[in-house]
Amino acid sequence: MTRVKRGTATKKRHKRLLKETKGFWGQRKNIFKRAKETLMRAWAFAFAGRKLKKRDMRSLFITRVGAATQQHGMPYNVFIHGLKKASILLNRKMLSQIAIFDAHTFEQLVSVVRS
Repeated sequence: MTRVKRGTATKKRHKRLLKETKGFWGQRKNIFKRAKETLMRAWAFAFAGRKLKKRDMRSLFITRVGAATQQHGMPYNVFIHGLKKASILLNRKMLSQIAIFDAHTFEQLVSVVRS
């Protein structure tokens, strides 16, 4: 049986990983073992960060809607409860956009909740 040398495949894999660690500090960018450890850690933080971003954005939407409802003399929780009772299914992101860019429509939503 002929001998198979696998150096090219390994080199390709190493180069691909080291290319992704460009900009890292010290051995973390050019020593394969250190680079792989750091990259795995970076990917874990990136995954968690995407989840945290969604959480932060929802919090921002709630703050914006709360501020808009306060201008109409209504607390946020009463407004959301009223929307659910009126079967108006708008998520917080859309409510936030309406509050910012279409004040007249938001005012109509508040009047629907009041009645």
